[in-house]
Parts: sequence; C-alpha cells; structure tokens
Amino acid sequence: MNTDTENIDLYVEYWNAANYLAAAQFYLKENPLLRVPLKPEHLKPRIRGHWGSAPGLNLIYVQLNRLIQKTKAQFLFITGPGHCSSAILANLYLEGTYTEFYPEVSQDIDGLTLFCRQFSSPGGVPSHLSAMTPGSIHEGGELGYSLLHAFGAAFDHPQLIVAAVVSDGEAETGPLAASWQSINFLNPLRDGAVLPIFHVNDGKLSGPTIFGRMEDKDIAMFFSGLGYDPLFVCGDDPQKVHADLFKALDQSYLAIRQIQAEAKEKGLKAKPKWPMIVLRTPDGWTGPKEVDGVRIEGTYRSHRSPLMDARENPDHLKILESWLKSYRPEKLFDEKGKLREDLLALAPKGHLRMGASPYANGGSLLVDLALPDFTEYRVPVKQPGTSVSEPTHVLGKYIRDVIRRNPKNFRIFCPDETDSNRLSAVFEVTSRCFVSKIFPDDDYLSPDGRVMEILSEHCCQGWLEGYLFSGRHGLLVSYEAFAMILDSMASQHAKWLKLYREIPWRKPVASLNYLLSSHVWRQEYDGYTHQGPGFIDTLINKKGNVIRIYLPADTNTLLAVMDHCLRSRNYINLVIAEKQPSLDWLDMDEARAHCARGASTWLWASNDNGKPDIVLGCAGDVPTLETVAASWLLQKYFPELKVRVVNVVDLMILSPPAYHPHGIDEQNFINLFTTSQPVLFAFHGYPRMIHDLIHGRPNPARFHVRGYQEEGTTTTSFDMVVLNKISRYNLAIDAIKYALKSVPHLRTKGEELIGFFERKIVEHSTFVRTHLDDMPEIKNWTWSNPITS
Repeated sequence: MNTDTENIDLYVEYWNAANYLAAAQFYLKENPLLRVPLKPEHLKPRIRGHWGSAPGLNLIYVQLNRLIQKTKAQFLFITGPGHCSSAILANLYLEGTYTEFYPEVSQDIDGLTLFCRQFSSPGGVPSHLSAMTPGSIHEGGELGYSLLHAFGAAFDHPQLIVAAVVSDGEAETGPLAASWQSINFLNPLRDGAVLPIFHVNDGKLSGPTIFGRMEDKDIAMFFSGLGYDPLFVCGDDPQKVHADLFKALDQSYLAIRQIQAEAKEKGLKAKPKWPMIVLRTPDGWTGPKEVDGVRIEGTYRSHRSPLMDARENPDHLKILESWLKSYRPEKLFDEKGKLREDLLALAPKGHLRMGASPYANGGSLLVDLALPDFTEYRVPVKQPGTSVSEPTHVLGKYIRDVIRRNPKNFRIFCPDETDSNRLSAVFEVTSRCFVSKIFPDDDYLSPDGRVMEILSEHCCQGWLEGYLFSGRHGLLVSYEAFAMILDSMASQHAKWLKLYREIPWRKPVASLNYLLSSHVWRQEYDGYTHQGPGFIDTLINKKGNVIRIYLPADTNTLLAVMDHCLRSRNYINLVIAEKQPSLDWLDMDEARAHCARGASTWLWASNDNGKPDIVLGCAGDVPTLETVAASWLLQKYFPELKVRVVNVVDLMILSPPAYHPHGIDEQNFINLFTTSQPVLFAFHGYPRMIHDLIHGRPNPARFHVRGYQEEGTTTTSFDMVVLNKISRYNLAIDAIKYALKSVPHLRTKGEELIGFFERKIVEHSTFVRTHLDDMPEIKNWTWSNPITS
C-alpha cells in the first residue's frame, strides 16, 4: 500500500471532515458549514453528547475504510464508547449510507442542516448508537458488551472481520473484563475474526481511567498474557498517527488471514495468538486546548461536550467558532454542501461500506431453522397426573436434533449448566466449544463444539445477542436465580428490539430465547441464595410487543412452547421449566391445544359443572402440582365445594389486550375465571406480578395470589412450598376460607377441614425434620379419582 504524504494528507482531510461533523452535531441547528459568522441563534438550546472519544473513533473508521478499499474484505464495526454516536453518524453521512436509509437527510446544505439538528434532539436520534443507526448491532448506552457482541457476530461467519473499539473506561466493567477470554472460543476454521482496537485516552466523565495511567509495557504484558498480540499506535500528531494506524491495520489484517490460512492448511494445532491494536490518543483530541485558563484537550474535561454554555457566553461562542473553523469546512465541502469528490473516493462502495454491512441487518441473512417435529418427542399420558418424566431431559433430545439439523447457525449459550439442567442429550451430536488446551480425560470439549459454556452470564448473553443480530439462532440456558445477573442486559435488549421493530429497513431476527431451570421451587441443596424468580419481574415490565413469558406445566407443554419460541422473530421469550422428575398432565394433542390458547380450564381436575364456588388458577410447574393436588384434596374431603382448575402457560394472556397482544379478550377471561367468584392463584414468582397483570380485568380484588415470599433454605421440595404458603394444604385452607363467603351453609364442615389441613402442615414439619425427607403421601402422590380413592 502506498503510504506517501499525499495519501496520508487526504485521509487526514477526510478525518477532519468527520471531526467537523461530529462536533457540529452537538452544537448547530442552523448554519451547518459556517457560511456566515456563528451567532447564538445558530446553536441548539440543549447541547448533548460526548466529544472525548469522537476523534479517535473517526480515525479508526477512516483507516478501516482504507483497509476495506485495499482488501475488499467484509468488516462490521462495533463501537464500545457510550454517547459517541456523533462520530459514527458523521462517517455514515460522509460515506452516503445514512442518506440511503434516510433520504430526507440529503447530501446538501438542507440535508446537512437536518443532520445536525436531529442529533440528541426531540424527535431526532440519540447521542448513543441505536437500532436507528445503519451498520450497528450494538448500542453502547450501557458499557461492557461491545467485545461480546463482536465475537457473537463473528461466530459462524468465516468471511467476516469485526472491528471492535473498546474504550479504556468500558474496560473497567466486569463484563468487558471477562470478554477478553472470548478468543478461547473463536475457531479460525469456521468463524470469522475479531480485531479489538483498545482506545486508551485516559478519560471518563470526571477522572482518569485505570488503563490510561498504565505504562505501555504493562498493557502489553496484560494482553499478551490473555493470548493477544498487541500492536501499539500512540501520539497526537495527525499525520504520524494516521500513518502508524495505517501500518498497524495492515499488519493485523495479514496476521488474521495467516491464522485462518494456516488453520485450513494444517488444522487447528493450538489457540492462535490473535492481533489487537492499542490506540493511545488524547481525550478530546483536536478540540479546544483550554477554556478560561483550564486545560481541556487531553483531560477528562473534554470527555463531554466542551463549551456547553456557548449560546449564553460570548467568549465561549468565539472559542467554539474558532474550534469548528480549525477543520476548514470550506475546503472540505463544495458549494452545495457535499463532501469533495476526491475525499468521497476514499470511502468503500456498496455493501463494503460498514454502514451498509448486511451483517448489521441480520434478518437479511437469516435462514429459518430446520426444526424436527416436536411431537415425536412426546411422553405418553394415558391418564393425567399418573406418569412421571423429566421435562428438560426430554427437551434435550429435541434440542439435540435441532443442532443436528442446523450445524452452522444454531448454538447453545450456557454458564456451565448444560448437564446440570438435564440437556445432556445434546452431547450426542456436539461438544462444548473450547479453543485452548484439551486433555484426554476432558468430557465433550472440542474447538468445533456448538455449546458455548463460560462461567459468565454476561458473556453468554452478549455472545448470543451478537449471534442473533448478525442473522443466526440460539438458546440461552441458565439457573433461574442467576438469570437476574442479566436483568440490565435483558432490559437493554428489550429496548433495542422495541425500536428495531419500528424501523422498516430492519429485517426480523430470531428471538432471544431463555430457558431457565433449577428454579426457585427445586433448590434442595443449593439453598436460599439460589431461590429467586425475579427475572420474570424484569421482563414483564418491558414493552408488550417484545416480551413473551411461558410457564409450561409439564414435558409436553414444554416441547410445544420451545418449538414455538424457536420459530418466532423479534421477541424475548422466557421459558421456565422443571428439570426434576415431575408428573405429566396433558398428552401431546392436549398440550398443543392448551399452549395455543395460552390458558385452559382443566376439566379433569375440576368438579364445578360450569358454576364454581372457587377458581384455582395456577402458572408454573410446581404451583400447578400443588394446585391440582389441592383440588384433589377438596374434592376428596369436601365434594360439596365446587372447584375449577385453570392452568396458565402463557403468562401474558392474563393482561388486558390493550397492554399486551397476547391478552385474551374479556369474554374469554370471564369464561375462565368468571366475573364474581373468588380466584385463588398459585404463581411461580412474586405474587404482586399477577395483581399487576390483571389490573383492568373484571373485579380484580377477588384474585388472591400465592407465590414466592422470600422464604427458603436447603430443604425438601415440599417444605419449600410449605414455607412460602403455597402448598396443597395451604391452598386448600385458603380456598375454603374464600369460598365460604358465598356458601355459608358449608361453614361447619369447612372449618373442620381447615383444622385438618393445618394439622397436616404441622405433621409435615415434624416429619421432614425427623426423617429429612417428605412424607410418602406427598412424594408418592398421583392424580386419581378423589371420590373413590
């Protein structure tokens, strides 16, 4: 590549154009090219955004454009620094992709004015990247996930190189610290490559960064120890830094291609030493040197937008005008306001432009999964509640065959819990991915494995998000309690999806599917710290057109639900299921119909003949077991009381349709729960969630919800439900109390039975602490005709 001064000067000019537009977006609502002297009325009343990292990002983008022009390689650009979208937007505008997606932002003065006005303004675009940004699959609003998204996008895309800019501030987060380990899972024979560009400018909002104060030799040792081969580019002289980055990118590209070629020629012998670049430039580079006698450039003071009060302060207005004019916009843009033709020629064309990368609009690359017929994995159910199976163990066979049929676009992401959650059948067709040392006595480890296990929930979700947004499918499996580690990531993903669905040029992507097992009601040895159903609460408050929550009651309903989730698009699907042996309630035909409706009256478990005295609702496998057992107890000992059992598998059907698209209409809700009879609802999670969902339904005060009450310990299955007052005995007691208000003539018998069930709870407590196990009548209970049993 020719690195003569003339070419370097052209790239510096292009960079100046990008820097100018990055800064202009912060301040200007009129006069976008300073064709007349700058006045206060040309400035926005609200100045928002972060300037500090923008010049470094522009430098990287410009030099990646040069590398793409030279190599014609497919690059995806991921930006870690938050609130720096002005830099990326500037480059998208200059390369023409922004105008292609948003024609109203034209390549002239009018378009440029709109381009500046819309930044961080009402009705415009945010100061961080978003789903509205062409070329982006990563927001950066919450730091820590850029490198994870980059590796997720590179998995199974062998032709792709993902340039991931990581800021030194972002590198202080826990998720990013774990992200560097991702090279232990990147296989050069089947995956693309990730080129981390670690941007060190020693600036956060109000102080220095840890890496910013480290010596280069210490940074080199840190990354070398992790398995990278770092190249350093440092300085503040534009020509020299451009030339040095020019060379470093060339060297990195050649190293990547050599690693890939050697792997194809000789096989993968050891974990490669992948290149990375450490770019050290001043924070706020090329911005104001000092303001009011205080140094700005090269300090944290430039990290946000300097000169925030330029509209009110005449001296600061002069500094702003001088700063913007230092880029010489009159030399960069023609009379119509378009970038000079010789500079335009520096940008790639068509899909090679990073803003137009098809990998950033993954739905355009998405191929439907070849799914097996889930009904072939059914468990036979001759009579409800008499046979036993392990739901996730059976599901594992179905997922095994999903992997078998889709060997290049489906992966499982799991924090070391695939076996624990009973999905072991997948290891019949694949292994755990591991691109490092493998010993002869290791189980199911291979560089080709499609099960991604690392003890970091953040890594698992970050990889999966990058994998999905670049056009593939996956499943995240976790213990329920530890899913709450992902609360913030799930919220970010839900918000991205909400916007994503509203943008016409964004093609639908595969849904993010969670399977949570080892759940709150089955933690016999992990104990209180592993008992937490709060992930439901996180998702239930997100936009209804994005969120789906499923609580299958048994194996066949789990199979039906998971098949549906793997076929869906643009959702977050949460599925919570039992891994322990549990009773089967529905045969496959019944399960399919039940899941299609979202909720059903289980006639076989009811005796109300259409006129219940009490409705027993339930959602979740263990609450369903206790509800059905409570109905059995009531029918056996109190047949005069008319009981209806309603099982809910799709939690969001409880919500009125105005709040969630799955909400059933009022008549169907009444058909299930009546308009006036008391409802005792046993719920997998925290009780208040059901009360929130049914707000707006007929007479919601008649709903009495039982669920997890933050009581628990290392104990038996049944003791857990007793401690939280959701056991069959507790439900039977409460059902009688609520029903007696409408059938007072049964009060005497009802009160006698309340006493009987209260004594059973005491008997259980004594038994479990004496024998360290549940009573046989609990452990061995199955459904039978309560009248004759």
